[in-house]
Amino acid sequence: MVNNKFMVRVVTHYVEEQSEPDKKRYVFSYTITIENNGDRDAQLLRRKWLVTDSNGKKLVIEGDGVVGEQPHIRGGEQYSYTSGTVIETPVGAMQGFYTMIDLDGKEFDIEVMPFRLALPNILH
Repeated sequence: MVNNKFMVRVVTHYVEEQSEPDKKRYVFSYTITIENNGDRDAQLLRRKWLVTDSNGKKLVIEGDGVVGEQPHIRGGEQYSYTSGTVIETPVGAMQGFYTMIDLDGKEFDIEVMPFRLALPNILH
């Protein structure tokens, strides 16, 4: 299965009520939608994230599935979930990939291009 049949969309949100800027704690949620635009089913096995704040501090997060699930995404369908991360600066970025497995048992990665974590109106 070719991974270009999958599209990943990300929407981020600053979670002000959980953040404490005076303690260098900025909380962001992100909702990810993975679309399977192919005709073959696949299962999400693992994810790996690189979270970077504007001071250059890096955090690698990896593990099985997402939000406690290893969803099967059928051809022509999509899967969405919401999760979150904490960084020490008001601006940062995330990027990574999902490792998937197709019906033939072949693993492949879906790249998630870098996306920004930022307080509203902080960037022009």
